[in-house]
Amino acid sequence: MHPEILSITLFGIVAAYSPGPNNFVAFYSGFNFGITRTLPHIIGVTLGFPFLLLCVALGLINVFKLYPLIQEILKYLGTLFLIYLAYKISFSNSQNQENKNKNPVKFIETFIFQFLNPKAVIASIIIVSTYIKVGENFVSYTTQIIILALLVSVTSITLWTFLGKFFRKFATNQKFINYFNYVMSLLLLLSILTFYL
Repeated sequence: MHPEILSITLFGIVAAYSPGPNNFVAFYSGFNFGITRTLPHIIGVTLGFPFLLLCVALGLINVFKLYPLIQEILKYLGTLFLIYLAYKISFSNSQNQENKNKNPVKFIETFIFQFLNPKAVIASIIIVSTYIKVGENFVSYTTQIIILALLVSVTSITLWTFLGKFFRKFATNQKFINYFNYVMSLLLLLSILTFYL
């Protein structure tokens, strides 16, 4: 067992459950599309973040240290994607039947986005640089942390989705739904600012 498993767990919970791009999109999607249609997003985050963590542990962290420009480029690409996503959320029309059957984000987009998500990249770098060292326990500690990341990811993203679904009960008319989408779009844009402050 990793000697700092409690510290890792607390950090993982704070990082996963706190507001951020993945969670805002899950909340929006749960509200507008329900649990079933949000499953691609849930699975994308659940598998995507642990995979990012694994890649960082297996050497991506060294690439970032040698070439910090790569991390900056990823941050800006992630920002552009979030702006595009905020636009889609803001101007989605829930009355449109086509939109009712579509989720704004697909599994593969969400999975790949973890590598562009500044919050996910920063969290994975902190975890690897703080809790995983090359040595005889590398495989064991990395495996434990990946399993923990998987559990924390699936529970946090599912909770945010259910919160969105629950909040839908208060949507009494289309105007309320439109305002909700504008607010979620704004929160997504505000989450971008935290990466640059």
